[in-house]
Amino acid sequence: MIPLSTLAIIALGAIVGAGILLLVVALMGTEPKPPSVRRGGGGSLLRARKRIVIAAVVGLVTLVVTQWPVAAVGAALFSLAAPALLGGAKAEREQTARLEGLASWTESLRDTIAGAVGLEQAIPATVYAAAPAIQPQLRLLVDRLRVRVPLATALRGLADDLDDPSADLVVAALVLNAKLRGPGLRQVLTSLSDAARAELEMRQRVTAGRSSTRRSAQIVTVFSLAIMTGITLANPEFVEPYDSAQGQVVLLVIAALFAAGFWWMKRLSGVDMPARFLVEEDAR
Repeated sequence: MIPLSTLAIIALGAIVGAGILLLVVALMGTEPKPPSVRRGGGGSLLRARKRIVIAAVVGLVTLVVTQWPVAAVGAALFSLAAPALLGGAKAEREQTARLEGLASWTESLRDTIAGAVGLEQAIPATVYAAAPAIQPQLRLLVDRLRVRVPLATALRGLADDLDDPSADLVVAALVLNAKLRGPGLRQVLTSLSDAARAELEMRQRVTAGRSSTRRSAQIVTVFSLAIMTGITLANPEFVEPYDSAQGQVVLLVIAALFAAGFWWMKRLSGVDMPARFLVEEDAR
């Protein structure tokens, strides 16, 4: 068994190292990032910090209970990855709501343009009636237009904010019309809204079919972790070989195999979205 003094020294060294790292970051500062509607801004950063703190506490508790460094690191990493491994349904619901809102907004924009109104006037008129799933992105688009950002540039920013392949199709049509000012935009928007509705129906069918696979993956993950935790706490003699250095190496291999299995189950329960095409390459 690893001596408690050694574990205490390791824990104190990690705490001191983390303190030094935080001090360096505080003194040097960080580059401010522009606000992004898609990434969630400060709320997303706050949630990430909470997950890091929870993971550190879980790892420390695991280290104190088991005295296994590998188990402590594995528990901390699993705590960080748990929302991705056990979740996914919320992200799909958000994508579905965003696509449905995009289809409705495209139809509203088409009907507004039918009154002989240009894009610069039609877009602000359709924002307040848009679905809540895409309204923040559309409000940001209107704000760009108010500060005299070119329409094509503002529309490409909308595509980045929505971050959806179907949105790229709609935005590309609007960008072409903003540059060429040709006729036929109403017909194009009608076709795009119909395509968005068809894709929405397809995504809903796929999501319904994947829900059972996701539920099975969650059950297997939770059951496996519960069995391992129960055996460790109820029968310490059974897991005593892991107290040695060789046992920790074996535990590391086992943890890696479990991590690979969890990752593969997550892949099976997810949906691969097509790549976006309306993107700009970084010139740096």
